[in-house]
Amino acid sequence: MTKVVAEYTVDRLIGNRSALREIIGQPSHRIKAKVIDHVDDLSRRFIAASPFAVLATRRPEGGVDVTPRGDPPGFAVVLDEKTVALPERPGNRRADALENILVDPQVGLLFMIPGHNDVLRISGKASIVQCKNLSARMTVKGHTPDLIILIRVERLLSHCPKAVIRSSLWKPEGWPDRSDVPSLAELMVMHGELADSIDEMTSMIENDRRTRLY
Repeated sequence: MTKVVAEYTVDRLIGNRSALREIIGQPSHRIKAKVIDHVDDLSRRFIAASPFAVLATRRPEGGVDVTPRGDPPGFAVVLDEKTVALPERPGNRRADALENILVDPQVGLLFMIPGHNDVLRISGKASIVQCKNLSARMTVKGHTPDLIILIRVERLLSHCPKAVIRSSLWKPEGWPDRSDVPSLAELMVMHGELADSIDEMTSMIENDRRTRLY
């Protein structure tokens, strides 16, 4: 099938696994063997050093949402070999991830450590809970989470560092010029077709950061 996307012609649509593997080949037995179904001591140490994760959830109507999660290293707590807890911090109250989990508990997690090229992947089923003693353990600068996401681990694996290395993610000399990158205020005003000016929206965002970000 030939299809034109923008000014590019798609020569072949890869629509099944055999066609895909014909091009990329098969993973080695070492790569296949690295998947486990629990958090072992090595993975626990990785998670304890991570200040940042990306959480993927499924929308009820179809599609996927991906949201960043961050706090001081160790913000994600390994409760036991099958359970990881994430604090739910104050945000913009869209709560896409939380709304999604209520309908479909399947989630994915990607843990990263600044300056470290390896990545840790987890997938499993999530639930939303309130737990006073666990929330107390997750208190940061006097701020205690009202809600906690519990993830029951089904798959865990380390991810090779190639993408992080190629992107120069942790190397400032490889970072792009950001002078033309739009601000959050610009994106919100334009995408939401808001009556607020960019300056007004910038002021609101900065005030939110000053008053709600610990």
